[in-house]
Amino acid sequence: MNTLAYDGPGPWILFAPLIWAAVVFGVVTALCRTVWRGGRGPRGPWAMRGPYGENSPIAILGRRFATGEIDEDEYWRRLSVLDEQFGRTTLDGKGGAG
Repeated sequence: MNTLAYDGPGPWILFAPLIWAAVVFGVVTALCRTVWRGGRGPRGPWAMRGPYGENSPIAILGRRFATGEIDEDEYWRRLSVLDEQFGRTTLDGKGGAG
């Protein structure tokens, strides 16, 4: 005598592959956003680009001053030339108060 009626797995069996697909998608998305960037650097509106980026002339000048290659007078003199050439801009590309 069988007291439990069993007609097969029913439609609930579809949830297991959907859950695993969501987990795999989440892991791949997280890895793409962090580890697998391929050295492309920061993205988005907060990323420093243009004359104020990591390898910009202004940043290089700041590093030279910090390491002691140039003195303060030369730093300010060269910075004023670079400000005239590049102009002070904010991240949205509009001019800002210097």
